[in-house]
Amino acid sequence: MLNPLDPSRRIQAVLFDLDGTLYRQAPLRSLMAMELLTLPFSGFLKAPQRWQALRTYRKTQEHLRATDERGSAGAAQLLAAARATGLTVPEVERLVDEWMLARPLKYLQFCRAKGLDRLLGFLEQAGVRTGVLSDYPAESKLQALGLDGRFSPVLCTSAPEVAALKPSPRGFLLACRAWRMAPGDVLYVGDRPDVDAAGASAAGMPCVIIGGGFRSRRRTAGYRVFRSLERLLDVLDDRS
Repeated sequence: MLNPLDPSRRIQAVLFDLDGTLYRQAPLRSLMAMELLTLPFSGFLKAPQRWQALRTYRKTQEHLRATDERGSAGAAQLLAAARATGLTVPEVERLVDEWMLARPLKYLQFCRAKGLDRLLGFLEQAGVRTGVLSDYPAESKLQALGLDGRFSPVLCTSAPEVAALKPSPRGFLLACRAWRMAPGDVLYVGDRPDVDAAGASAAGMPCVIIGGGFRSRRRTAGYRVFRSLERLLDVLDDRS
């Protein structure tokens, strides 16, 4: 398969981001907000504190991306959320496990990215390897999406062998080593230029960003933007 950024080179594998790439986050968040409204009254009253903890957890993660504090991101996020809300660290940890990891699983099948099955089928037919690199544990989400066993490796940046949030290149390069491929032979597909494209660039890997909301310094920034996985498939199929 030809490289969509450089037609003179071929792609042997595709490494995918998960959240916001293999499934759409906006409808998932809407479904989670609706679920919050169905909680018992006592739970509903605690909702603002819970959401503040989750927002702080996510916001701290974005700060840690810039400071590159390897191996301590998860603990630092939990501590920051606990301090901001008055909850204990174990309470925040249970909250993150429940509302960010467990409860969304039942909705993921309704939020799959359009064109995902066709794209994966095309890559499989072309003999192109596929893997996942995510900032969150991915196995249960892939299973909920009906994609269990479709990717190898499946990497999480919090795992000890990576221990560095994107845009650190460590996870990208680990996938290349698992495949025994050069970074230039692997295409990364994500949804955030500042995280996914920056990390791929640091690893020497071409990148495609899925989403229509980005201004197009496409080639000079080292990545291309496509509105959907369907459009990416159209380009890859035309070049095959």
